[in-house]
Amino acid sequence: MKNLRLWLYVVLLAAAVCAMVALRHCDGGAIPLQPQTSSPQKSGGDTIDVAIEYSPGSYYTYADTLGGLNYDLLRLVAKRMHRPIKFHSVVTLSKALSQLNAGTYDLLAGQFPLTAEDQQQYLFTDEVTLDKQVLVQRIDPKGKVKVHTQLDLAKKTVWIVNGSPMRRRVEALSREIGDTIFIKTENSYGPEQLFLKVVTGEIEFAVINSHIARSLAKKYKGKVDVSRDISFSQFQAWVLKKSNTRLCHQINAQIKAIKADSIAYQALLRRYS
Repeated sequence: MKNLRLWLYVVLLAAAVCAMVALRHCDGGAIPLQPQTSSPQKSGGDTIDVAIEYSPGSYYTYADTLGGLNYDLLRLVAKRMHRPIKFHSVVTLSKALSQLNAGTYDLLAGQFPLTAEDQQQYLFTDEVTLDKQVLVQRIDPKGKVKVHTQLDLAKKTVWIVNGSPMRRRVEALSREIGDTIFIKTENSYGPEQLFLKVVTGEIEFAVINSHIARSLAKKYKGKVDVSRDISFSQFQAWVLKKSNTRLCHQINAQIKAIKADSIAYQALLRRYS
């Protein structure tokens, strides 16, 4: 049964990705993306090892095509720095963060909001984009949903990805509404799989980033609601080990230069909006 559910998630996710943005062929400039393994190896030399979250807003692959906002932006940054870059696809942020601290990766790129709490543990680049967290819930055959306002989440159970900063936001929201919101974590898969678990009815509610939710919801119009905000808009940034200040400064310089070319930067944002 578990294998059957996993196969169903893979099929649904593939269909959702195919229905997203127009796919573009990959050109040179990056070492081909490496799948997540139990013991990834650091490249060495001046190669930038990037753990990149597999998601519509970060990185996706279909056939021989690679794309995603973080993927394209990081390739551009590395090109401007005249350094090779190697991507390692990751699904679980908690494991990727531990490997970042261990020095296996130089940088983690994903749907990671910049929060004061995380800045005490990690080094963040300048903000890359803006996003927020939303609730994913099914729409019943009559076109109704169970949660209309944040107050309706009282005594409800929501799912988040293990290691996600969203736990703190949901805990804060629980205090704000003066009632308990139960939290369960997905330890093996990413936000897309949580979305698809809502679609299939395995879980009722999930909290994921708005960009991912909107991208996937286009495939399931009338079936899934992603219009209920859980947080205000937050800056999204890339994550480095606290001691890796030199690389962070170098990347920030390129982010600033890319943003200064507002036409190209806005075109990149629109491509994945």
